[in-house]
Amino acid sequence: MSGADDDQSQAPYLDATAAYVARQPARFHVPGHKGGLGADDALVEVLGEAALAHDLAQGVDGIDDGPEPTPYTQAERLAAEAYGAEKSWFLTNGASQGNHALCLALAPLGRRVVAQRNSHASIVDGLVLSGGNPIFIEPEYDSELGMALGVEPTKLAALLAENPDVRTAFIVSPTYYGLAADVAGCAEVAHAAGVALVVDQSWGAHLGFHPDLPPSALALGADAVLTSTHKLGGSMTQSAMLHLGSGGRIDEAAVGRAVRILRSTSQSTLLISSLDAARRQLATRGEKLIGETLEKLAVVRERLEAIDGIELVDESFVGRAGVAGFDPLRIVLDVRAVGCSGLQFLEHLSTHHDVHPEMAAQATVVFVVSLAETDEQFERLVAGVEATAAELSCGFVAVEPVPRLGVSAGCVVPPREAFLGEAEVVALDQAVGRISCESIAGYPPGIPALLPGERVSAEVIDNLRQTAAAGSRLHGASDPTLSTIAVLLEERPD
Repeated sequence: MSGADDDQSQAPYLDATAAYVARQPARFHVPGHKGGLGADDALVEVLGEAALAHDLAQGVDGIDDGPEPTPYTQAERLAAEAYGAEKSWFLTNGASQGNHALCLALAPLGRRVVAQRNSHASIVDGLVLSGGNPIFIEPEYDSELGMALGVEPTKLAALLAENPDVRTAFIVSPTYYGLAADVAGCAEVAHAAGVALVVDQSWGAHLGFHPDLPPSALALGADAVLTSTHKLGGSMTQSAMLHLGSGGRIDEAAVGRAVRILRSTSQSTLLISSLDAARRQLATRGEKLIGETLEKLAVVRERLEAIDGIELVDESFVGRAGVAGFDPLRIVLDVRAVGCSGLQFLEHLSTHHDVHPEMAAQATVVFVVSLAETDEQFERLVAGVEATAAELSCGFVAVEPVPRLGVSAGCVVPPREAFLGEAEVVALDQAVGRISCESIAGYPPGIPALLPGERVSAEVIDNLRQTAAAGSRLHGASDPTLSTIAVLLEERPD
């Protein structure tokens, strides 16, 4: 790519929508609120007149339609250049849309793929849509903290050698906890086996924009990468990007068709504009903003480490099996020495001090740091953690994390067949040995404990119950009380 599209200071889509609004045209097209004129007064007050004015219909000439390259096309090209991709697509239904598209393109009916067992639930949903058949690979695991780590390249190599018909492998890096896998090693073994490597980098939209961060998965050899840009990239919630590497192992046209079939014909111009703006900020100011935040973070970490009962999960994990890097824009507290669970710590911190972490588990609490945090925000975080630790302190209590599930036997029928098959609803305890029609994941982080096509075990039931009791929402469960579950109807003798 060359020419005007290479100027990362541009935001062509954002600028085109702003120019349209500035003209004050007579709008006789949707949306029906007509730039806010027909919107509820309270909505106008909350969102502001400017946001509603820029909420436009798809297909406006000179924005997403018209002679190529349109501002939309230009914006996606700039994103590809910024991320070092051959091609990038804007997603307005989150990274989940990208996972669904990749499954449709790379795991069609009956195709076997390797997938990290703790992949996001959207991978499973994508396989339901596509009819692909997963072979699961277990990540490394920290049993003390109850944290999944990354996939080890040697284990990936062994699994691919056992399954020579596999042509795609899906892994996750970084994790919710900011721990990055050995993507370069996984790419090397995958490519040696003739396999494309797809990396869910949803938690690393900012990687590659500062030398003190782990490298982007694309730079490490991944063939396709998802970035959930709204998480740490600065765009609006529900916006994300899908990037294609330059190795030629993935058919760009096939991915493009899948993205289009999953795309709304009424995409939000606000979400697209926010992706365009977030890319510009990362490309032109990301290193400066991240650098300033990292300087503040160094002091914050020292203060947190000095609090009785608080330990930090940090770069000291690098070098362990499954961990090749750590994202410093993540603060992960081990609160076991306070004498409470991470979930109890989060509840007290948010309720009594109005400081709200991203998530908590049995042993840990996770805070997500933005590109540009203020001193005031950091001060509230440290003060809140210090006060909570003092208020809950009762000496060390061994907090048992929700137990790790054993290595899955895999799906005995493809996820699509189980999900779409004839089902019956049974009491949860009566489901042992039956084939699940549901994908159930504790959320956050959205990692399925049970997949459609897997047999329900007593171990899985215990895991789900403990996950629910710990305060996690069970994503995908048809019965939120977990009293019943849908299982595949099996033929019975007359």
